[in-house]
Amino acid sequence: MAEDIAAEEDYPSEIEEQLKAFDSSVNSVNTMLQTMMSMPRNDLLQKLDPLDQAKLDLMSAYTLNSLFWMYLVTQGINPREHGIKQELERIRTYMNRVKDITDKKAAARLDKRAAARFVRNALYDTEAGGSRKDRASKKPANTPGRATQSKRHKQS
Repeated sequence: MAEDIAAEEDYPSEIEEQLKAFDSSVNSVNTMLQTMMSMPRNDLLQKLDPLDQAKLDLMSAYTLNSLFWMYLVTQGINPREHGIKQELERIRTYMNRVKDITDKKAAARLDKRAAARFVRNALYDTEAGGSRKDRASKKPANTPGRATQSKRHKQS
């Protein structure tokens, strides 16, 4: 369709690639909208949890408002002076809230009981019946292993 119009009308050849990319993008959006519109909205929402429902609603609202922004531009109206700008900002605010909730949900949580078990087991020595720290302090200072280590250090 765009190629037929392009053949009939004169336009600068420098923008031909941009027009083809725009046509491709419009066709892609059309395909996505047809896919979404083919299924009843209630059926789609029932399959999603509340957070995903919010994401879908925000994405839909943002997409429609962005398309309206583009429509205003094609009509020669400055969208920055139109109410659509405030609406897009409002939707972005809610999108950031949902992102924060998702990030908090995915953040790692510390299991205090498990951490206490790790620390206790790392410090406990089964042979001596006490902690490794206590056993190390009870060792005599002149053990053969330590003497050879100190001599080696002095020679280096």
